[in-house]
Amino acid sequence: MSEKDLMSAQDIDRALIRVSHEIIEHNKGAGSLVLVGLMTRGVPLAHRLAKIIEKLENIQTPVGSLDITLYRDDVASINLHHTVQRTDIPVDITDKQVVLVDDVFYTGRSIRAAMDAVFDHGRPQSIQLAVLVDRGHRELPVRADYVGKNIPTARSEEIKVYVKEADGEDRVTILPVSVTGDNAND
Repeated sequence: MSEKDLMSAQDIDRALIRVSHEIIEHNKGAGSLVLVGLMTRGVPLAHRLAKIIEKLENIQTPVGSLDITLYRDDVASINLHHTVQRTDIPVDITDKQVVLVDDVFYTGRSIRAAMDAVFDHGRPQSIQLAVLVDRGHRELPVRADYVGKNIPTARSEEIKVYVKEADGEDRVTILPVSVTGDNAND
């Protein structure tokens, strides 16, 4: 099976608009929101959500970025093939509604690591999760509050999210896992 398109740029835009509305509705406005994108593709998605929320609510929502590499439960066994990037949360998150933003939700381990990292920066009133794609296969009792699209997958498949800011285009694809077993979806 070769790479197959699942979401177009227009599908992604529609999903982000819907998720933005859901975030605003659930939080009764955007006044206490802080969006925190997980490196790498969660960061541009968080910025896009913030722009949509600003248009809808006329409020600038702070956006931060979070590198969870050193918080992963498998940090000792993974090949750190990328440089640890700087976490940047530009506001105090204490008593705020923090919305973690990620591209693909899979086992839940990345989100557990992200929650640990968030608590190193303060004590938010709540932590919520917004994901572009939920592919299933949870290993931890974690769920997404806001989902762009549910895409049931086999463990032998990988979801790839491409965003303009990192990849030059917007789309979501599915493909077989490489022979090396690398699967970037956590």
